[in-house]
Amino acid sequence: MEERHLPHPAMVNDEALYNQAKKVGEIMLGESNVQLTPVTMGAEDFSFFTQKMPSAIFVIGIKNETLQSHQPLHSPYFFIDEEAFPIGAAFNAAVAISYVDSHAMEDCGEEPHLFSAFEAKAI
Repeated sequence: MEERHLPHPAMVNDEALYNQAKKVGEIMLGESNVQLTPVTMGAEDFSFFTQKMPSAIFVIGIKNETLQSHQPLHSPYFFIDEEAFPIGAAFNAAVAISYVDSHAMEDCGEEPHLFSAFEAKAI
């Protein structure tokens, strides 16, 4: 019996979630440190999630010229500058908190509470 693989659907960000994550990144890291990645023809498993619910994908830059950590992801020479981990974790947490906060305001009519330290009203 021949095994059939489903083709990966296109990875398309939900515009509202993309804008929210972008704004959080700009607040945390500065506008010049938030960059749009080029469109690629590569496949991404995350695209299956985007078919079921609003989603947005983003990458955390780990390139460090001093450490020469500039090899591509699938290179045998690829390594991660671990100094980027706390920044990436904080960004992911801030995006999640911002999302929850913005939906709590919509559903309950409350003032921002969780994300206000990061200027929730700017989002």
